[in-house]
Amino acid sequence: MNVWMADIDGDELELAKQLVASGAADNKIQKIEAVVVDVSKLEEMEALAKKVFADGGQCHFLMNNAGIGAGGGAVETPMDTVHRVMGVNTYGPIHGCLAFVPHMKASGEKVGLVVNTGSKQGITMPPGNVTYNMSKAALKCYTEGLEHEFGVARRSADSSDSDATQLYAALLVPGWVNTSILLKAQREKALVMEGNKGDTFDPSNVFFHEDKPASGAWMPSQVVDFLFQELSQGRFYIICPDNDVSRETDKLRMTWTMQDITQDRPPLSRWHPDYKQPFADYAAAANTKNETP
Repeated sequence: MNVWMADIDGDELELAKQLVASGAADNKIQKIEAVVVDVSKLEEMEALAKKVFADGGQCHFLMNNAGIGAGGGAVETPMDTVHRVMGVNTYGPIHGCLAFVPHMKASGEKVGLVVNTGSKQGITMPPGNVTYNMSKAALKCYTEGLEHEFGVARRSADSSDSDATQLYAALLVPGWVNTSILLKAQREKALVMEGNKGDTFDPSNVFFHEDKPASGAWMPSQVVDFLFQELSQGRFYIICPDNDVSRETDKLRMTWTMQDITQDRPPLSRWHPDYKQPFADYAAAANTKNETP
């Protein structure tokens, strides 16, 4: 299997390439490539796709995982920040699909898979970073539509063209994960505040990251293992638990969020003082029901 990796951070990308190459079955026949790309720019993703598919290359598994954690409230966040977060978190995966999916359809391969990385914040919308929530909510919407269109094409091919490439999409929704997203966001903030020097930035002060893992968070390798476990069961929504939050709790929170609409509650009622106790009672009752043999 050949692996192509793309990132805007050249140093971390090179490190990732070395780690992947070290685990390759045969470096003589496997191609491990790393390309510095800004996923917010469609033309750069299209150029990457051309490289991947050159000389008969293929893409069976497209993973759109780029994300940044910048942003803030609904009014005070600068529009430059909003555009940048949307550019990476939303348009980045869309650009990946626009650049790669046409080639995957035309490849003649039997099956192809697209996985976009969303977020629970794009579903339950916790207050504090509207920008980030919005970017991931939009990506959820896009990925759902993408899989629906793939499904229509698959069902049509079943009756008319058995040789057509069968494409599938999935939405990966991680829980709390020990990644560098918070570290990078705080490092960038320090650079801006200090005129691109960042002399006082200390990674040890960041709450968590891969080299300073929080006990409640999963490691990235656990997310990958869970992803493939869920994909093997044909799931589209891959909702990852972590060491603090169970799958059942996630489902309760998501259901409550949707019921803000159907029960005419205030938006984000989980964080509304009038609904703090009703939500606690709802969660307790549901957990008791789930535990009943």
